[in-house]
Amino acid sequence: MGIRLITLVLASLLLPLAAQAAQPAAEASATAAVTQQLKRYETALNASDLDHVMTLYAGDAVFMPQNSPPAMGSDAIRAAYRQIFDLLRLDVRFTIDEIQPLSRDWAFARTRSNGTVKLLKGDQPASSEGNQEVFLLHRESDGQWRFARYIFSTTQPRK
Repeated sequence: MGIRLITLVLASLLLPLAAQAAQPAAEASATAAVTQQLKRYETALNASDLDHVMTLYAGDAVFMPQNSPPAMGSDAIRAAYRQIFDLLRLDVRFTIDEIQPLSRDWAFARTRSNGTVKLLKGDQPASSEGNQEVFLLHRESDGQWRFARYIFSTTQPRK
């Protein structure tokens, strides 16, 4: 009886330590997965690849571009990106400022993007582009992290 009691007491003391030890590994895994999704997004934007962009979004996501109403759900998000890709060509690079896992299945990322934007109509040269962004990501049942909410605003001075 005494040995079982000691074993139970030790196990109850060590279990929280084991959980704490596993937490940094889980956070590192989430951070790596979110970083990979942001790199995929950068690639898809620069290629104007609508289908690839859509694989990065959750089905019930909300896309909140500056100076536009939110696009809610896959159909509205697809239409918003189609309009963007029909109007302009992006060449941007993301800088990740922060990734914070919020729970096992939720995380947010704060980023900045800089590069150029070229209007497809007319012959104006490409102009500088810069934004700050917040992504809320959800790990879905297939294990993939997808954008649940995405909002951005320009960091470019008014002209």
